[in-house]
Amino acid sequence: MTVSEMFTGLLDNLKVDNADQISLRYGEITASLNKKFRDTESKTANTLQVGSYGRWTAIKGISDLDMLYIMPKGEWDTYKNGKQSQLLTDVKDAIKARYPKTDVRVDRLVVTVTYTNFHVEVQPVFEESDANGESYFNYPDTYNGGYWKVTKPRQEIAAMKEFVDQKNKNLRRLCKMARAWKNKHGVVMGGLLIDTLAYNFLKSNSDYDDKSFMYYDWMSRDFFKYLMEQPEQDHYKALGSGQNVKVKKKFQKKAKKAYELCLEAINAENETGVNKKWKKVFGRPFPDAVTITEDTRESHFSSWDNTEEFIENNYPVDIRHYLKIDCDVSQKGFRENTLRNMLLRKIRLLPSKKLTFRVKEIDVPDPYHLEWKVLNRGDVAQRKNQIRGQIVRDDGHQQKIEHTRFRGEHLVECYAIKNGVVVAKSKIDVPIASGD
Repeated sequence: MTVSEMFTGLLDNLKVDNADQISLRYGEITASLNKKFRDTESKTANTLQVGSYGRWTAIKGISDLDMLYIMPKGEWDTYKNGKQSQLLTDVKDAIKARYPKTDVRVDRLVVTVTYTNFHVEVQPVFEESDANGESYFNYPDTYNGGYWKVTKPRQEIAAMKEFVDQKNKNLRRLCKMARAWKNKHGVVMGGLLIDTLAYNFLKSNSDYDDKSFMYYDWMSRDFFKYLMEQPEQDHYKALGSGQNVKVKKKFQKKAKKAYELCLEAINAENETGVNKKWKKVFGRPFPDAVTITEDTRESHFSSWDNTEEFIENNYPVDIRHYLKIDCDVSQKGFRENTLRNMLLRKIRLLPSKKLTFRVKEIDVPDPYHLEWKVLNRGDVAQRKNQIRGQIVRDDGHQQKIEHTRFRGEHLVECYAIKNGVVVAKSKIDVPIASGD
């Protein structure tokens, strides 16, 4: 496969595959609010699709959808003075009255409507214009008694569209590729931050103004280099609106790893394993090689069973929260070290160790559940036919106990699932030195 074919395949595999269902839900919610506040049944009027979906940078598996419902101006006097909470309650009641079996709840800033595999955050707003005639929206915040905040999504959508036209459609495509990387490696970055950084990157140079898929390997490399060299800061100015967009977690270290993986893949451009190298960057959406070589044909008829399972086959993946696992290494009942500390000091594990993998940090709000994957790699695992890789549900203790048995580069992953969506993930490599 050529570079162009590989990255065309990646973007094809990232396309949102439930757009009709999303549009249906948007329409249902809009109709319920129009009925309540305007006594109409319109499924399209007085609403604005915002967020990644509204900017056309969403990818398959998106679970966090955003919409604004534009309130009638005549209702401002009803809610303006300390009635932010009442506004959200009225919006919730209107949706619930029309769809009583749907899970509808008030959050601090929005009303959350939860469906299977995705939810819609509905934000009631009042539209205003500044002295220059520029549109903005007042939206409610119920914290500490309630007050009004300002958002400018129209400017963000307009900036995205304008820049897409200027940069040969590369901006939206880069935003989608960055989301694939985020989901593959558990990078906690909001959609607006990704879009802003991609916008800033392409704005900072003209190298890809007239380039397309054939150069997406270099564009990926240069984008991750741009990310890894970003100074640490707590926010950026969003594209178009200039409003603050929060940095939830540092991303530079994982961007550096992605940059190094891009270099490896680019150097292997004419090799049979190049697709696998790009998969290390972008995950399973990156297409497999088309041709079957002698090497791969041999593996198809190997004596070991490939029992590895993939979380993407069970749930949509849309990383929005932070999860970090660590591992306590012990032998004969005595704790020796943590695995991450040993890896940092480049100490490899020996056989006959007990490994207790545990959740060290997590910010996913309840309720959620965890699932684990333990994958054995290497010649010994294949010879013993013990690849494993099955995904199993956590027993409620937020830990997984294993033992080192044979050499190889092994892997343990943990996934946090909320409302049927993987919203956080963490992995740790387990290098075992010898013994078999």
